[in-house]
This record gives sequence, C-alpha cells and structure tokens, in this order.
Amino acid sequence: MAATLLAGLPELGERMALRIRAEVDAYRDESLITLDSLRRSCTANADLILTHLRTGGTPDATSARVTGRLRAEQGVPLADTLHAYRIGSELLWTELLGEARRRPEVSEGLLLTESTEFWALSGLYAEAVAVAYRETAAELTSKGRARRSALMEALFTGVVTDRTLWEAGRELELPEHGPYVVVAAKAGTTDEDPVAGAEAALRQANVPSAWRPAPDEQLGLIALPTAAAEAACLRVLRRTRARVGVSPHFTSLREAPQALRFARLALAGQVGTGPGVARFDENPLAMVVAAAPAEATHLMERVLRPLLDLPAAERARLLRTLEHWFAAGGSAAGAARSLFVHPNTVRYRLRRVEELTGRSLSDPRATADIGVALLTVRNSGRVGDA
Repeated sequence: MAATLLAGLPELGERMALRIRAEVDAYRDESLITLDSLRRSCTANADLILTHLRTGGTPDATSARVTGRLRAEQGVPLADTLHAYRIGSELLWTELLGEARRRPEVSEGLLLTESTEFWALSGLYAEAVAVAYRETAAELTSKGRARRSALMEALFTGVVTDRTLWEAGRELELPEHGPYVVVAAKAGTTDEDPVAGAEAALRQANVPSAWRPAPDEQLGLIALPTAAAEAACLRVLRRTRARVGVSPHFTSLREAPQALRFARLALAGQVGTGPGVARFDENPLAMVVAAAPAEATHLMERVLRPLLDLPAAERARLLRTLEHWFAAGGSAAGAARSLFVHPNTVRYRLRRVEELTGRSLSDPRATADIGVALLTVRNSGRVGDA
C-alpha cells in the first residue's frame, strides 16, 4: 500500500498542498509560503511516513524538522503549522484506507494495527515540527533583540548613516518622521525592570516604541504620531512606578543622542527619590542644575552654607519654607497655606534666611541664586522634614 502511494507521490503532494491552502488561512498568503514551497514540504513529509511504513526501522524526522524550521523563519504561526500537518496526515491516512479497500488481503485487524503505527508516527513527526519551530523561533527572537539593541545603540551614540536610519526605523517599527521622545527610566532595585509592561501598554495605545536595557537604566525611543499619543505615553509611564526622565520632542532620529542627554538630565533633576515622570521642558532651571552638578554645588556652598550649618531641625524648617515659598510664586500667604502655619511665621523664617545668607529675597538676582542653590540641595537629598 505504501509502495503504491509512493509511486504517485508528486500528485499526492500537490493535493495535500491544495487542501492545506484551502483550509488554513496563513497558508493562503503567497508572500509567506509559495505554493511550490508548500508542495515540496508536503511531498517530503508524505515520503517520510510512507517510506517508514514500507521499510520500518528507526523513524527519520529530518523532513519534519526542516518543515518546523522553515515555517518559523517564514513567520507562520505554530498553531497553523501544526494544523496544516494534521490536515496532511489525515489526507494521507484517507489515501491509505482507500488503497486498503482495494486489497481483500488487508484484514481489519491488520488495518487497526497499522493505524496505530501510522498515528503514532504522525504524532512523533508533528512533535519534531513543533520542537524545531520553537528552537528556531527562539533563535530568531534572540537575533532580533540583538539587532534591535545594536540599532538603538547606533542611534543613541550617533554612529549612523542614512541607511542605518532607514534600517533602524524599519526594524524598530517606528515611523520615518517624528515627533519622537527619548525616555530614561530607573527602578528602585537593580534587579527590577523599571518599565515592565510599558512597551505592550504603549502598543495597545497605538504608540510605537522601542526599548534597550542599559547597565543601570532602561532607555526608550517613543514615537508620538498623533496629538493624543503624548498623553497616552505619559499615562503609561506613570503607571510603571519608576523614576522616568522624558526628553523634549524631536523630529529626526539623528537627534536621538541629544534627546538621550536631555532625558537623563530630566531624570537626574527629578524631585524627590520616589517614582515619577519628569519632562525636560517642565523645569528648565532644574535641568541646568542637573547638567552642571559641580558648578551648582559650588553655587550652593557660596549661597547657602550658613543655613546648611544650622542644627538639623532649624535647617529643615528654613529649607522647606523656601521650597514652599518658591512653589507659591513668592507668596508668603500661599506658602503658609501649604505649610499649615501663619503667614507671619513664613515671613519670619524668610527674614532669617536673608540674615543668614546676606541676600534679599526681594532682589531678583539674589532670588535666582537662592533658587538654584535650593534645587541643588534638593537633588542632594538634604531637604528634610521640619
């Protein structure tokens, strides 16, 4: 029976290919699998089973493994690949049954025995298809991640050509033109992904993004194709509970290195130590302080050293009062409301600051100096509770 079917193998492979194409959606796409490729695969796998049924011996799963590797490389879903394999096996068994009916010498008992052998063999080869598919898919995923990481490294370091820019946009699935933003994120612990789930959430919100882990941070390149994309992006980033810095908008991927610097400055200048999202454009003065930490520290020492030398409790009260006063736009009454104290208490503390620093808070130049020095103190974590 097997020998008879082997004699008509090319026609059998053709019918298998057409049946699979008719019943499995993924196999109808000529750009994924050509009919000729499918025909060759069906013929090879039918040959594998029929030859084993005819000659016995140890099953050879070579063709099945080749099929699994090929379908993974072509991007055919594994479920569709196994569905197609089942359809081919069912057609082949139907052909064997038809041949058996034409042979009186084939008893029911013999047919039952051979059916068990056939389906065990089919299951063995289907498993070989699945294993080869998964191995190839894992290898392709690893290579894809490595390539994407390399492309992002090239963008962030500025080592790009026109071709690299085109390849990066295509491989990273980003639009050809901006606006884009770069984000830099840090988690509370070193073994934690600071933006776990962000890429999937952004994709669900129709916001394209690409991510690359760095030694102590996670870097992202995010496209903002619509007016609503930025708001969706910020919502996703805030849900991560990480510390995130966001660059200003930029229009060309060539600007990614500068945008990364801005994102890192926004991260470094973020208020407090807990999670949050800081945008570079929201507080330009804080970004300047973060960009020149040595110079800012020198200014802090010159402007606030007498205040910093006070006992901890008094130092904390005066620094917190200054922070609230700046946040209230220079209003003693506004600062008093947020501090839950009387406005005269705020005014007294501000006079104390003026006495210690020798600078008048009514002088814009002195106020600017104190504001920069206060940002530097805050970034150093020295502002305590009163």
